[in-house]
Amino acid sequence: MKAILFDLDGTLVDTAQDLGFALNLQLQQYGKPTLADHAIRPFASHGSKGLLNLGFGITPDHIDFIRMRDEYLEIYESVLTRSPQLFNGMQSALENIVAKGFKWGIVTNKPSRFTVPLIKSLGLTHRAACVISGDDAPQPKPSPDTLLLACERVQVKPEDCLYIGDAERDIQAGKAAGMKTVIAMYGYIDVSDQPLSWGADAFIHSPSEIANLI
Repeated sequence: MKAILFDLDGTLVDTAQDLGFALNLQLQQYGKPTLADHAIRPFASHGSKGLLNLGFGITPDHIDFIRMRDEYLEIYESVLTRSPQLFNGMQSALENIVAKGFKWGIVTNKPSRFTVPLIKSLGLTHRAACVISGDDAPQPKPSPDTLLLACERVQVKPEDCLYIGDAERDIQAGKAAGMKTVIAMYGYIDVSDQPLSWGADAFIHSPSEIANLI
């Protein structure tokens, strides 16, 4: 193994509070009751589609979905640097990865308009060997396109990479790219999810367990 690649939301960085804050601002605009953090958190990895379904009960085939999605994203863009933070133990994990001679990078479905300022606010821009957003390749996860692009950027073969994520699409993309895959069980996993059936190579319950993987 030569490189460790991370999903962003729910794996490397805890962004649920800001994603939820944006949703609650939008709910308030429509006179709807806001939702508690614990209710929003499991849906944070499902993007605007999952959050709008949670808050407004609409799906992508709804006539107002595109408008509501764009509205939500504009709100989120204004608050995305309020309180993101590395998951507890992740700072030490990253330092350990570098100390052992591995490269590490980020591969997310988040569009670059959000990824770039978020990563910058956390001081990770120049620490990561690569930062790949969902719109940097033809297809986002579960397609392997963004992961294969990451391999090109860090100059490491897919079979020499480990991909860590907290959603089924992360594991699907990692396997399709030919990487070893790990599920971050501390991430945004809903009670209806079945991570044991996703076919990952390993599970971790905290970032501190990454050391055991490498």
